[in-house]
Amino acid sequence: MDHRLASFADFAVGQRASLTRTITAADVAAFRQLTGDANPLHEDEEFARRTFFGGTIAHGMLSASLFSTLIGMLLPGTGTVYRSQSLEFLRPVRPGDTLTAWGEVRVLDAAANRLELDTWIDNQHGQRVLAGRAVLSLLRGVKPA
Repeated sequence: MDHRLASFADFAVGQRASLTRTITAADVAAFRQLTGDANPLHEDEEFARRTFFGGTIAHGMLSASLFSTLIGMLLPGTGTVYRSQSLEFLRPVRPGDTLTAWGEVRVLDAAANRLELDTWIDNQHGQRVLAGRAVLSLLRGVKPA
């Protein structure tokens, strides 16, 4: 399969992309299984109800993982290499919440092979639940198949 690699000419400062996904209880369980993070905040309703969260919450990194899809598939897309991602968790996410992950190009530096995106996630109420910044590079010189 021939994949077209993203290039700096494909982007402009201010360009945005987003993706939306509803976080389900099955997603939380699968993330727990994959990572081994069985913190009772994520799976024990009785325990979680006694905390300031008032009930179970999804893993923060489950929400943040939407950035991997956004960046790897949409903006910049194929050929993107993550260099760093900052994260600030602002509000809890609960199973059933619908999240929209956003990326907006802030810096394009072809000479340094660097893109920077502002990244954030809003819930179905328009509340920001996560914010950060991604620093990325683009693959160059991929050998033909």
